[in-house]
Amino acid sequence: MGDRVKVVCFGPGPAFKGGLSNYNTSLAKALASQAQVDVHIVSWTQQYPSIVPRDFKDKVSKTDLLAGTNIGVTYITNYNNPTSWKKTAHFIKSLAPDIVIFQWSIAIQGLPIGRIIKRLKRIHTCEVMMDLHFVIQKEKSKIDQIFTKWGLKRADNYIVHAYKTFDELQSLFPNKKFSINETGSRTETDKDAVIKLFHPIYNLFAPDPNFDIDAFKRKHNLKKHVFLFFGFIRKYKGLHHAIEAFSRVSSQRDDVSLLICGESFWNTLDNKNFVTKLKKAVFGLAKKILLGSQDNEQDYNPLALVEKLGIQDQVQIFNQFIPNEDVHQYFQVSYTVLLFYSYATPSGIESLSYNFKLPILATKVGHFPETVKEGFNGYLAEAENIEDMTRVMLKSIDQPLPAENITEMAQHLSWDRYAKAILNRSKTP
Repeated sequence: MGDRVKVVCFGPGPAFKGGLSNYNTSLAKALASQAQVDVHIVSWTQQYPSIVPRDFKDKVSKTDLLAGTNIGVTYITNYNNPTSWKKTAHFIKSLAPDIVIFQWSIAIQGLPIGRIIKRLKRIHTCEVMMDLHFVIQKEKSKIDQIFTKWGLKRADNYIVHAYKTFDELQSLFPNKKFSINETGSRTETDKDAVIKLFHPIYNLFAPDPNFDIDAFKRKHNLKKHVFLFFGFIRKYKGLHHAIEAFSRVSSQRDDVSLLICGESFWNTLDNKNFVTKLKKAVFGLAKKILLGSQDNEQDYNPLALVEKLGIQDQVQIFNQFIPNEDVHQYFQVSYTVLLFYSYATPSGIESLSYNFKLPILATKVGHFPETVKEGFNGYLAEAENIEDMTRVMLKSIDQPLPAENITEMAQHLSWDRYAKAILNRSKTP
């Protein structure tokens, strides 16, 4: 590489909703903050097949997350237009990057990503890295495995956030001889190197010292101990379990509240619209045929449990996408964060919580046992076990954890350290 390093971050740009967009934006900013590094985000215009019945664009945030940077953003890749895949590869080539980092979070994107990488490697010499938020798809279907292999097989090197993900990568490609380290050390000609890192702490969102926490709590009838569920409402995140566990907690204590903030993932379009109805019908049929899934998540409605359990006075619900500029409010009024997932990929909400010095209550799934240290920065419950979730919620009140512990954990999960590991490659001797 020359004196300056050029990096492309491929993934959803800041115009999109959700954790992956925030992640890709944060990664670009972290890399751009390093000396002699130029960064460009190359983004989807549409990330999924057009039959997916959901709006993925952020139409409410006013904050420009790239303000004050020189990071360019180009929205070019349309899942439904293979011509745009070719254009994407040629556009990336025109940027002459040394490193291209693809965000990998769902198997269905393996088709366009695999094609983009295949063409890019024909026309340009650069290191192609896959930043793996998972390897084994939740549904574990055969078609997911096909898409995953197609999307990942041509990458030069990989990033994982947990050793469990590395094991899954090795299982997917048993004939590859992967080498793994936590520093990113590698040469320009190394292949199948794996950097074991982490999900860094988001620095896009920070506490507002002028925010009136007490006034917000009074306005929304929030008690002393506020348990927070934040983010898209999806079944694997276990909100239904969290609500039931909280109901048991509230029957024992009168100083607790549950704060639910997030958009129902499959309820962002006008359900009365004919096109929406058609999309939902076709998408549901496609899932059943391709994934063999009998569990239609589009019908998932855990919020109905609040009234069913009679805890409306103890629960505050903001069932909407939260604009970037408002995120801090919900974390600043909270006592701890609930991540009672049924299964897990690295969680942006976990990383966001550390930035507000909030302890984590999580289940013993995925990477959580690696990052949530029992009795230090959080407490762990058995997955699918409401009684055990109730136990750790009560324990978090009876045995509170000091904010200093959260700060200490956050120091190990910095974006600066993450960026340095990605850039830690040397010329071949």
